[in-house]
Amino acid sequence: MREQHTYRVIVRGTWEALTDESRARLLAEAPEHGLASMRFCAEGSLTYESAPLKHFSMRYVVVSDAADGEEMAGALAEDLAQSTLRDLGHGFGALKSTVTDLDTMKVNRKPASRR
Repeated sequence: MREQHTYRVIVRGTWEALTDESRARLLAEAPEHGLASMRFCAEGSLTYESAPLKHFSMRYVVVSDAADGEEMAGALAEDLAQSTLRDLGHGFGALKSTVTDLDTMKVNRKPASRR
């Protein structure tokens, strides 16, 4: 069995060619997709600001073979984002992802304070 790693992936993009209906829906739903809704999850979490309605980000947790690396995790998350946005009927431009491998990241812990 191959070793699996867990990745946190942020997919960023811009809204493009939005229909009037899509723009109206995004503006109406904007309060549900603000900074407070940011979270990493398998199904993805969409975040954007309504003014101006230009950029968005989606956050994913991707579990993938460690041998495939961060590049594959980013590609998987971008595919998920594209599918989600198309299903919602929203136009978007090129996507860019940032990947963090949770299994290899170094955690710096502060030493316990002395009393």
